[in-house]
Amino acid sequence: MEIISHDINTVKIAEITSDKIILQSVQDGLDLLGNMYYQGFDKVIIYEKNITPDFFDLKTKIAGDILQKFSNYRVGLAIVGDFEKYQSKSIRDFIFESNKTKHINFTETLEDALTRLGS
Repeated sequence: MEIISHDINTVKIAEITSDKIILQSVQDGLDLLGNMYYQGFDKVIIYEKNITPDFFDLKTKIAGDILQKFSNYRVGLAIVGDFEKYQSKSIRDFIFESNKTKHINFTETLEDALTRLGS
């Protein structure tokens, strides 16, 4: 796992990159959140490819539980990826509603994630 730091408008954003799955469980999400918070980051960007596919099956409750932790601790999150492949109405609605809050963002590009989190 590598952390790339971005500073935008005094907001410190951690971009997490890896060739492995980083988030497989709620505990992994909590560990990542704590690690980034401890290192002084205000917001986090992670890539869809680094998240277990179970995250995108809302019945598992992994997505809701992880995103609730980020919301509770007021650490903004952007997940970058291609979400068109998820055809379920519930995940599409979940992504749409999350993006409306601007605290949890699902974006197609890193640039869009940085723009959303840096404002």
